[in-house]
Amino acid sequence: MPTGFVLPGPNNNNNNYKTHFFQPIAVESLGPMNIAAYSFLAELGRNISDVSGDDRESSYLFQRISVLIQRYNAILLHESFTDENRPDHWPLEY
Repeated sequence: MPTGFVLPGPNNNNNNYKTHFFQPIAVESLGPMNIAAYSFLAELGRNISDVSGDDRESSYLFQRISVLIQRYNAILLHESFTDENRPDHWPLEY
């Protein structure tokens, strides 16, 4: 179970049940992610699939993360150029 949940029970001294938790997700530029994040996202995808009835929701979730990484990498690459050596300022012929 993800960290941050407080389960009701006789041994629980906290009467205020938490409804939200923080799950850090670390993803490398080429796609690998930490085990806890993978487990969390897989469980989230299963829960979304249960609600929507579409078994592909987990795949869609991981594809969405992949697209976000690609977009972020493109932004970083674009911002790494200085004004004088940006590709959109290069001459078409040499």
